[in-house]
Order: sequence, then structure tokens, then C-alpha cells
Amino acid sequence: MGRNGSVALSDREVTREESGWADPLDVLDVLGHRYPFLLVDRLRVVESGRRAQGLKRVTTGDWWSEAADSGLWEMPGTLVVEALAQTSAAVLIGLVNESRGAVGYFAAADRVRFRSLPRVGDTLTLAVELVWYRRGVARLRGVASVAGRLAVSANFTTVIRGRAA
Repeated sequence: MGRNGSVALSDREVTREESGWADPLDVLDVLGHRYPFLLVDRLRVVESGRRAQGLKRVTTGDWWSEAADSGLWEMPGTLVVEALAQTSAAVLIGLVNESRGAVGYFAAADRVRFRSLPRVGDTLTLAVELVWYRRGVARLRGVASVAGRLAVSANFTTVIRGRAA
């Protein structure tokens, strides 16, 4: 946590007074993913090391929508779970002292429930909360929703290691 209630997601600081959401370029600094597998457009740290939110705008420009034969164009549920895991990066930054040298590895997903899948034109809201953290292993709970409707919920495990490991 920086000065004036700001959270450092990279070298730049994003103040909560501005919009609360990190700049899309800051998302690239936090996550190692790039197109086509970057599934989060914006990140916001709600409580450092505890809770974070993410946004994903589902568009026809996404790589998975090009393969959709039917007119439904729903985002696959497994990609929604991956988007939740990518959102957890904003939580994990608050847990690690030297976040630049740390890498988070998505290790497991439990109790995954698919209620409804987001369609093209929807904005997917991702909320991730830390359940517990011990010795580099984080257990998290994530919920994805569209316009207040539950889409996907999951518990997942992330292992945090240094770059050398």
C-alpha cells in the first residue's frame, strides 16, 4: 500500500481516488500472460493481500469466439475459471514481500460450479478472496458474475515460487 491509499501494481501507482481500476498496461506488468491468453482487462485491489476484482469484456474479437459455430458465442467455462485465477494475481502481490521475483502457478481447482456462461457483449465481473496462505501456497475463492447474476464459482490453489525455483 502506497501513499494516499494507493496500491502499487507495478512501478506506477494507481490511486483509489482516480477510478480504483488499474490501467490495462499495469495488468500486463502483473500477469505474465499475453494475447491470446490474457483473460482480464482490468484489475482492482480491494484489500491488499486479501481481496481483488477484475473485469473482462466479452467480445467477438476474442480468439475463442471465432471458433463458435452456433450463434450463442458463449465464453467457455474453463476460460472463466482461468480468468478468476489471473485475477488472483492482484491478491498475491500483497502477500509476497518481493513480488517482482515471485511467480504464481495455478495448481488446482475445486468445487467449480457453472451456473450461466457469459455471452458476447457481456462484462464479466471477477471477485477473488484469499481463504488462507501458508509457505507459498494460497487457497482462494473466486466468483464470476454478469450483471449481478452468478456465472461461475470456484475454489482454487496457487503456488508461489521465486523465479529461480
